[in-house]
Amino acid sequence: MSQTDLRYWHAMEQGQILAELGVSRSRGLSSDEAARRLSTYGPNALAQAPRPTLLQQFFEEFRDFLVILLLISAAVSALMGETADAAVIGAIIILNAVIGVAQKRRAENALEALKKMAAPTARVLRDGQPAVVESSHIVPGDILLLDAGDTIAADGRLLESALLKVDESSLTGESVAVDKNADVILGGEAPLGDRINCVYMGSTVTYGRGMAVVVGTGMHTEMGKIASLLDQTPDEQTPLQARLAALGRTLGIAALAMVAVVFAAGMLRGEAAFDMFLTSVSLAVAAIPEGLPTVVTIVLSIGVQRMAARNAIIRSLPAVETLGSADVICSDKTGTLTTNQMTVRALFTLDASVKVTGEGYSSRGELVPEEEGTKVPPGVERLLTCAVLCCDARVKPVSEGADRLDVIGDPTEGSIVVAGLKADIGKSKLEQWAPRVAEIPFESERKRMTTLHRLPESYLCCSKGAPDEILNVCTHVLAGGQVMPLTEELRARIEQTNARLAEGALRVLGVAQRELAELPAAVTVESVERGMVFLGLIGMQDPPRPEAAAAVAECRDAGITPVMITGDHRNTAVAIARDVGIMVEGAEAVLGSELAKMSDEELDRRVESIRVYARVAPEHKVRIVDTWRRKGRVVAMTGDGVNDAPALKAADIGAAMGRTGTDVAKSAAHMILADDNFATIVAAVREGRVVFDNIKKTVLFLTSCNLGEILVIFAAILLGLPRPLLAIQILWLNLITDGLPALALGVDPAAADIMKRTPRGRSEAMVSRAGMVRLLIYGLAIGGLGLWSFAMGLGWPGPLDFSEARLEHARTMCLLTMSFAQLFHALNSRSELESLVRVGPLSNATLIGAILVSGGLQAVITYVPYLSKLFHAVPITGREFGEAMTLAIAILAVGELTKLVSRTRRRAA
Repeated sequence: MSQTDLRYWHAMEQGQILAELGVSRSRGLSSDEAARRLSTYGPNALAQAPRPTLLQQFFEEFRDFLVILLLISAAVSALMGETADAAVIGAIIILNAVIGVAQKRRAENALEALKKMAAPTARVLRDGQPAVVESSHIVPGDILLLDAGDTIAADGRLLESALLKVDESSLTGESVAVDKNADVILGGEAPLGDRINCVYMGSTVTYGRGMAVVVGTGMHTEMGKIASLLDQTPDEQTPLQARLAALGRTLGIAALAMVAVVFAAGMLRGEAAFDMFLTSVSLAVAAIPEGLPTVVTIVLSIGVQRMAARNAIIRSLPAVETLGSADVICSDKTGTLTTNQMTVRALFTLDASVKVTGEGYSSRGELVPEEEGTKVPPGVERLLTCAVLCCDARVKPVSEGADRLDVIGDPTEGSIVVAGLKADIGKSKLEQWAPRVAEIPFESERKRMTTLHRLPESYLCCSKGAPDEILNVCTHVLAGGQVMPLTEELRARIEQTNARLAEGALRVLGVAQRELAELPAAVTVESVERGMVFLGLIGMQDPPRPEAAAAVAECRDAGITPVMITGDHRNTAVAIARDVGIMVEGAEAVLGSELAKMSDEELDRRVESIRVYARVAPEHKVRIVDTWRRKGRVVAMTGDGVNDAPALKAADIGAAMGRTGTDVAKSAAHMILADDNFATIVAAVREGRVVFDNIKKTVLFLTSCNLGEILVIFAAILLGLPRPLLAIQILWLNLITDGLPALALGVDPAAADIMKRTPRGRSEAMVSRAGMVRLLIYGLAIGGLGLWSFAMGLGWPGPLDFSEARLEHARTMCLLTMSFAQLFHALNSRSELESLVRVGPLSNATLIGAILVSGGLQAVITYVPYLSKLFHAVPITGREFGEAMTLAIAILAVGELTKLVSRTRRRAA
């Protein structure tokens, strides 16, 4: 037998499976045979990719095109003896790499988390005796012994099941524990969630006991398939990384082309090769925004901190901006749009229909009759009393005096006990009044359970289960406080109510009771479950989160398409999707089995109309995400279970739940919602849009400033003038003058319409055509003002003086003018179209502070002797300083005029 062979174990007879696996049901494997198989198949563990070393991650940061250009600039500067320039550029590169590596090292490994989920030990039959072995030593053919509370160590086919219930929510997304049945033989195409004769690694036994033969271990389990999917999902560039990479390539190519042209022109004019080489280096340094990688990294880090304050924890920096680009959100249902806590929503007796308020496992809530102006009748209290007595689950406060409760036992029973508390019917008090003396456990054939309780003068039988099965053992009903015969008319009324509740995606249980003068000699189904009195129906569901509908509505307003992907049944999924606003008119709901039959071409055609996917497998989720991405959409995926992990990794932005989310989901995700609140993703989208908006402002600001530096040097060369700026002066402008305001632009307040804009497309450029025109205008203005100031420093409009002293004086004038022009231009950069007056010049206090600090530092390097020598600056007179400032402030007028023309043209269009 080979684990790699495809086997429909759920569709095979037990005897055939045991024969194929070569194992005895009563004795299990021998120790020798288990050791041999362990050697053949390997340990029952999930494969793990080697983690990159710290050094590997550090050097990975140097693959960016812009960083490569900076490295070349540093090397050339060092070779030319410009050690200060080389040192500054090198420090920038290293700082950027350290920040990037530090963020990456925080991320957990998804496969490590999967490995931790496996049970450390398991009980098996070895040599005919029960034995406890390490889960990693489980092999195909081992006989697993299962009891309540066990975490299942491997995939297995059930051989025995006694009232066995298994929580598979982390694997399938279904919130209700699954009733298992070893005797059932299923069809070969039965989906994972319907395989009630199998158990799977990582699931938990919540009730009963069982025996299973192991059919898959390690990477050959369903959890192993998920681990494989995680491995197969490549890490791709985020939209921001792609845009910045494209910008870096454009700047680099432009810089190289311009350097070649200038060098060639100088040589043709007879200039010295060494001087032209220095000029070319200055031009290359001017073309590259050295501070951009670091500024973008820091702006993203600021976004991380702001998102953390909103309970959205970011695991990788580019994910901050990517979330703001999202135009599709594929959301899991259980635990994401719903509470993952079964909650009683409706009670029905023949006297009244009652709504139960409150959400999840909380005692906060009340019983409200549907008919206004009426009180809750005594029959409803009797219904809840009997139902609570018939439950094994218990609840306890999360902390002393808290409303929130922890449920110990079956979630469905827990919801009934919680509903009892809302009616002041506590389980512990009931058990003191009516202690349990016997019980008839739930069986899948009967679909009900019954408990017997001793009263002061009699015995009370309480039964709950499937409504039709409860009705089958009832001869009477309770109505108006009286016990009366169960007529066909009353039965039809009960059945109609049951159907109505079920259509509303509620799970419905019937409840009945019977009073006995004394216990029967033998407590059996036949002696107890007959002649019972029907009390009513209880409808429950895993309800939508209270804030989910508003969050979905806000997403739709922001141009984002919400899609539900769940392992639950179609009716339940559609009902929840309709409640929260995902299932709109004309939308489709499809099953995983239907999706599997679709070709990629058909799915491409239909994907935009499908809003709900039900009963899906992990590979289906990845396929859905991939289909949206093929259409050029930026996809966010939210989820909390193991089954969500591959799709979380495949999506552009994966968002896992922090409280209920598994370690696997958190490790695969780019972002974790710490409060498990779906509404938090809307706040995160908003913050992501703000971050991108501010990065765009920063990029446009830095690029226009760099363009001004390029143009002032280029124009001077064409006019036959000396270099107006040296390389170290350009570095000062790029890092200090521009750097601080650029960072301040990164925390600019959000625009009022930020959540009303259409989401950005995946291929949308960082700078639009109109933005490129504005960028060119600002660059020309800054360069022109700098050249004007340089010429004035040389003696213009009179004869030009090219002596060394006069040249240093002129360069200082040029440096001052361009420095302050760029600082004032930071105010222009706060909005592409809005006037600075409308935006509010003082509304970003951080930017004002950055301008003052940068301006002060510029004065320091001009007038402090040692620093002025380092930067080749000389002190100038107050009049000359005033002239430089007058020229610099003119950039504000250029900005206002440019925006006015842009607004006028937009209105005209």
